[in-house]
Amino acid sequence: MEIKDLIHFLNKLEKKKIFYKLNKVRNEAIMVEIAVPGQRWEIEFIEDGTVEIEKFISDGDFYDVKEIENLFSNFSD
Repeated sequence: MEIKDLIHFLNKLEKKKIFYKLNKVRNEAIMVEIAVPGQRWEIEFIEDGTVEIEKFISDGDFYDVKEIENLFSNFSD
């Protein structure tokens, strides 16, 4: 993939009114983060031309404030 393909992709997201933001996590890639109802997508355009897509899909459950303690208990050093 080339830079023009990334630009075309971003233009299509805007035309379809799909929210996104750009990020850079790896030295060799640009990430497009996309938020749609119930899902979050991370699409990385890598300098060698490959594209990697990771999707995070909600289980539809909602939690109360007590769930924050699980965050700290399970995911902190």
